[in-house]
Amino acid sequence: MLSGSLAAIVTPMYPDGALDEAAFAALVDFHAEQGTDGLVVAGTTGESPTLTDDEKLGLFRQAVQGARGRMPVVAGTGSNATAASVELTRAASRTGVAAVLVVTPYYNKPTQEGLYRHFSAVADASAVPVILYNVPGRTCCDLLPATVARLAAHPRIAGIKEATPGIERPRRIRALCGGEFLILSGDDPTSCDMLLDGGQGVISVTANVAPALMQAMCSAALAGDAAAARAADERLRELHGALFVESNPIPVKWALAQMGLIRFGLRLPLTPLDPHHAPRLERALSAVRATATVSRALS
Repeated sequence: MLSGSLAAIVTPMYPDGALDEAAFAALVDFHAEQGTDGLVVAGTTGESPTLTDDEKLGLFRQAVQGARGRMPVVAGTGSNATAASVELTRAASRTGVAAVLVVTPYYNKPTQEGLYRHFSAVADASAVPVILYNVPGRTCCDLLPATVARLAAHPRIAGIKEATPGIERPRRIRALCGGEFLILSGDDPTSCDMLLDGGQGVISVTANVAPALMQAMCSAALAGDAAAARAADERLRELHGALFVESNPIPVKWALAQMGLIRFGLRLPLTPLDPHHAPRLERALSAVRATATVSRALS
C-alpha cells in the first residue's frame, strides 16, 4: 500500500501564520515531479497541533486533488483526545486520502491498555487503513511492541510509523506482527538501516528538502542494493542532522524558504530559526543542492 520515501510535508504559511494554499499546491507538484512516493499531510512537520480541524480537512482535500493520483496522500488525524481523533479520522476518510496516520496521545500518558482502546476506537471509525505513529521523544508515551501486536489484529490497522532510532524496535515489531504489517521509519538518520533490514519506507522530514535523493536511497534499499542506498544516505547525512538543530519544523521551513519554495511562516509557540544555526543549514543545503531543481519564484 505505502512504501518508499513518504514526505512529511510542511504546511506553508504567510509570516502572519495564515495558510499559504498556493505554496502548498506548488509543493505537492514539486514532490510529484521529484519522485516522492507519498505525502503525509498535517503530521508533526505540518504543525498539526496549531491547525484547526477545518484547516486539516482542507489540506487533505487539496493534497488529494493536487496529487491527481501520482502519489498517495496520508492524513494526520491523531490527537490526545480519543473522541476528537475519531471525529477527524471519520471526516478525513471521506476526503480521498489513502490512509490516516494516528499519533500516540501526548501529555496525558495513557497506559498500554489505554493506547489499545484509543487506537481501536479510531480504527473502528476509519474507512481507510490506519497507520499507528509512535514518537516517544515528543509525546512521552511509548507504544510497546506487544501492544502493536494486539492492534495489528484489527482489520483496518495496517502498520506503524516507528520513530525510535535504530533497528531493534522494528525487528521486534516484525517478529510479533509478521511480514504483512507495514513498518515505516520515522527517524531519517537511521532509516537506511531500517529499510535494509526489512522496513518498507520512511516518513521523512529530509524528503522536503532533498526529495529525489531520499527517494533514490529508499528505492535502492528496497531493491536490496545496499551499496547504492548507503552512498545516497551518506550524501544526506549532514542534512539529516542539520534539520534538527532546533525543533522540527523550524529548520526545514527555513531551508525551504532559502530554496524559494515557501515563505518563512510559523505559528506560535514555534519561533524563527536562531541565526546561529544558519551556516550549518546552508552547508547542508549546498551538499545536496545538485540533486533537485529547487529555485522557484513565489507569486
